[in-house]
Amino acid sequence: MTTQAAQSAAPISLMGVPGSPYTRKMLAVLRYRHIPYRLILGSHTQTAPNGRPEPKVRMLPTFYLPDADGVVQAVTDSTPLIRRFEADYKGRHAVPGDPVLALIDALIEDYADEWLTKAMFHYRWAYEADISKAGSVLPVWAREPQDDATLAANNRMISDRQIARLRYVGSNPTTARVIESSYERFLDALEDHLRSHRYLLGKRPGTGDFGIYGQLTQLAHFDPTSMAVTVARAPRVYGWTGLVDDLSGVEPTESDWFDTRALPDSLMRILREIGRVYPPLLLANAAALKAGDKQVQATIDGSQWVQDPFVYQGKCLAWLRRDHAALSPVQREHFDRLIAGTGCEPIFG
Repeated sequence: MTTQAAQSAAPISLMGVPGSPYTRKMLAVLRYRHIPYRLILGSHTQTAPNGRPEPKVRMLPTFYLPDADGVVQAVTDSTPLIRRFEADYKGRHAVPGDPVLALIDALIEDYADEWLTKAMFHYRWAYEADISKAGSVLPVWAREPQDDATLAANNRMISDRQIARLRYVGSNPTTARVIESSYERFLDALEDHLRSHRYLLGKRPGTGDFGIYGQLTQLAHFDPTSMAVTVARAPRVYGWTGLVDDLSGVEPTESDWFDTRALPDSLMRILREIGRVYPPLLLANAAALKAGDKQVQATIDGSQWVQDPFVYQGKCLAWLRRDHAALSPVQREHFDRLIAGTGCEPIFG
């Protein structure tokens, strides 16, 4: 389907809310790719509107898309959805054509979705000012009009539920400094990159840009504590987040991607931050899942890390390794040489 045809196609329907980083991620992808859509504002705690199917696991955003037989299904996972749209809608692609650069892009997107989101959850539900704001605003975004008593009850309900989920994220008094230090280093690295480059992989956005953007809509633009950190350390990152919201006017060309033979030092700095914190988590989580352990225990950035096992992150590791194995021998050797010394190597080992 060409971009012109996509523009005339029936809009894709999805349900989401502004407080969901993955909703924001996917809306930015759809706008950039000129894919028409219809956003249904709602909550995964409510019955699916207008008789639409329920997803197997309630997550936001939820897309309503036909399967191979034309039966509408509820689909939720942002990364496979982006790849599905890459096949269904031609032009203005978010995945680089170079398989080596595409794997770097996938690694960055995965880091954003699975590690940077830890910072988002941590800041939102570990500090009183952030808990107060999120608990007061999120119910307004997700529900029908409420009187003061109902809003207060929903505030308590949402706050209690999300704070209890911190054990899945790994946020606790022991890991707090690991999460916050990593976020600060990431901000410094991205700020440095944005001094010379528009996007992570050149002059056009990739999936990693949209993954990072989604988390930053909350970290940089909503939650008070992390927003203050972002503005103070990385004003370019704060501004960039607002720009990535709507890239429908960007006119990308294939030459806008970085040449993998000359990746900038600023990108390598970002990859080193990924390698510093993310591989130990993925590997320890995979080991815990395989052993049937009830807790993931790892050493991340020199500190003890404990969280509940997460099946989805086991899939993430498998997908990255699958894509690495799918490279040709020459491409794989080139990729391995590029990430050597970043700390990301164990992901693909």
